[in-house]
Amino acid sequence: MKKEIAIDVRDLTIGYGDYVLLHDANYQVNKGDIFIIMGGSGCGKSSMLRVLTGLLLPKKGTVIINGVNMETAPQTDIQKIREKSGILYQSGALFSSMTLAENIALPLQQYTTYSPETIRELAHLKLALVGLTGFDDFYPSEISGGMKKRAGLARALALDPDIVYFDEPSAGLDPISSHHLDELIIKINQSLGTTIVVVTHELASIFAIGTNSIFLDANTKTILAHGRPQELLKHPPHPEVYQFLTRGEKK
Repeated sequence: MKKEIAIDVRDLTIGYGDYVLLHDANYQVNKGDIFIIMGGSGCGKSSMLRVLTGLLLPKKGTVIINGVNMETAPQTDIQKIREKSGILYQSGALFSSMTLAENIALPLQQYTTYSPETIRELAHLKLALVGLTGFDDFYPSEISGGMKKRAGLARALALDPDIVYFDEPSAGLDPISSHHLDELIIKINQSLGTTIVVVTHELASIFAIGTNSIFLDANTKTILAHGRPQELLKHPPHPEVYQFLTRGEKK
């Protein structure tokens, strides 16, 4: 059975001014994937994420999300796609002057007509979903880095998005907290059917959660590989890919 496509990237070129960071990128993200965008420093991972989330316009090419061309579609259709997308930034990007519940309530207040009571209940449920029951009235300064990431994820899930984007989710976390976050990502994917796109260079996370991936290369400015991370390790299509996926291992 053919899988439905959540994101379709065609002939994409990304750059800043006259500088081209990545050219002629083509790939698809299936619905229900945990899709990894990986590669070394300066390869364009974060810029690719910015294009997918609409924060950066490509120099050339097309991005189609759930059947909507993000360049040519009516603004109302594009806005609906954005409302059904969530983002977890590296730091969590919580508002320090708001409690965790207030942070999660913010998108619900902006994009729904729910009553204040319903919004409070939904914020509580989203915190429970990420293992933060009882922390509704805590401020970001009162919780650990790993908890901030989980609270940021709760906010990203506030509007029940079809797609959630993660920008280096393990950055700044110890191995145990990183492992717990990986488990949470898998739980969200499997229980809610959410399509997840993750920018990361952390091998443990890549192999633990990735169901599909692309490898971006800074030297050729292209996608060198596309496939399940474990398969790319077994059958690397290019030495650069093998070197990346085995770094730190002794021969």
